[in-house]
Parts: sequence; C-alpha cells; structure tokens
Amino acid sequence: MLKFALSLKFKLKIMAHQHENLSVDDASTSSKSTKVWFITGASRGFGRIWTQAALNRGDKVAATARKLESITDFKEKYRDNVLTLELDVTKPDQVKTAVEQAHAHFGRLDIVVNNAGYSLVGTIEETDPDDVRAMYETNIFGALAVIQAALPLLRKQGSGHLVGVSSNLGHVTLPVIGYYCSSKWAFEAIHESLATEVKPFGIKVTIIEPGAYATEFGSQESLKFAAGLDIYADFKAQFFGNLKSLERGDPNATPEALFKMVDAENPPLRFFLGSHNLPWVRSAYAERLAIWEQWEEVSSSAQGTVK
Repeated sequence: MLKFALSLKFKLKIMAHQHENLSVDDASTSSKSTKVWFITGASRGFGRIWTQAALNRGDKVAATARKLESITDFKEKYRDNVLTLELDVTKPDQVKTAVEQAHAHFGRLDIVVNNAGYSLVGTIEETDPDDVRAMYETNIFGALAVIQAALPLLRKQGSGHLVGVSSNLGHVTLPVIGYYCSSKWAFEAIHESLATEVKPFGIKVTIIEPGAYATEFGSQESLKFAAGLDIYADFKAQFFGNLKSLERGDPNATPEALFKMVDAENPPLRFFLGSHNLPWVRSAYAERLAIWEQWEEVSSSAQGTVK
C-alpha cells in the first residue's frame, strides 16, 4: 500500500509539472472544423451569447432552456444548424433524454457546456437550508446530470470537451452570496477530479471562470433572495452599494476568447474570463500561503508518528 501511495504521489507530481509547463503556444494549436455544441441555460446571459456566436461561425448547437419559447428565435434564424430543447437540469430523466436526442440529431457532441445556474442571496445565518438545497440541485446536481448523461456518448466517440461555467468566486468568496460561492467551490473540485478520470478516454475538461459581467445573471430570474434578518440590513445595504460601483465586463466580448480556448489542441483545465480575476485570486492565494506558513511549526507539530 505504501509503495502504491508513493507511486501515485510521484505520478501526480509529474502531471503537475507537465501542466505547469504547458505554454500558450502549445494551447494555441487549434482545430477549427465545425463543432457540435450542447449548451444549457441558452435563453439569456452567456448561454445566449455563446449559442448565437457559435451558430454565427457555422457551428451546430443543441440549445436548451427551461422554457422552450425563450429560444425559439434561434430556430427561426439558424434552422437546421440548431436544435432547441426544453430542459430543466434538475430533472435527470429529462437531462438524459435531451442529451441523447441532441447526440442522435447531430451524430455527435463535441462541446458540452454546463451553463445553467443561479445565485442565492442571503447571509449564512438567515438563509433557509431548503433554499440552499434547491440552488445545489441546479448548480451542482443539474451539472452532474448533464455530465453523467454525456459521458457514455463521449466515451464511445473517443472525444469530447466538457465545459463547466464556474466563476472567479470558485476561488474567492464574498459575503451575502456565500452559499453561491460554496456551490462554485464544489463545482471546481468535481471538475478537477473529472478531468483526471476522463483523460484516458480522450475527453477534455475545462472550467470557465468569469469575473463580473453585465449579463442578466443579476436579474430577478437569476437570483433568489433569502428572507432577511434585520440585524444584517445595514451590512447588506453597504454590500449592495459597493457592488453597484463594481466595474463589469462586456459579455459580448467573450466569444472570441471562448473559441480560442475550445479550438485549442490542449485547452486549459481552468480558464479565466476577464482581466480582474487573476490579480484578485493571486492576492487571495498569497494571503492563504502566508497564514499557512505563519502557522507551519504548530501545524507540523500535530503530525506525530504512528508506532
């Protein structure tokens, strides 16, 4: 068992070293042949923008949304290049049917984009656990349903790219939307494990991590508010006031970067969208490392030795 553990540790170090040495030039080697996409949450925000951009460049898209009428305009404009499907990702049977229908319709699926999700607004104390569970049903279990429905088909193809839309809040957190942040941290961990598990089958995995963008994500349809406690009223008012001054990116500027990533021979596991993410995450990790190092002696003293 010890030999196996050491061997595994050595292999993981090699994988990490190879990943660190992947250059942008390597990643830029691209395949620009027509691709077939499956996109959840295609009715608004990034989902709509990316669906339209993919269709405009000549790709084919299975576009899904909870309300079919919200995406019928795609069918009217792009005809045979698009398949519109009604899909609630919290219904696993419906997910499986939609994924299989899309695959049968186009003959393959090249890129599966898990984009459906919403944010729960409320402090940790005041939020009803049932509301947290409901958000996880969409943000986590909905994404899992799509992944598990798609994997047998992609494995049989011997190819495919699973793209999960996370957030820079998969690395850092903000108050008042802590539960949403937690769903993205879970989302990140699941996809990181997934990437290693499916690599032998020729399947790629990328986590897209957008920063703040001026999409409909902040609309009533994409937010659920917890019943408030008066003790947090002033704190939340200040928080939302600060958010109003936050610089937001133009979501229509994202497709070109998205295409460079999905067309790459070796797409990254993690892919930021926006210019503010890396400085924020770099600072957050530097602070974490500093604290761990400050307490290293005490932490190491707890190791002990098994006799």
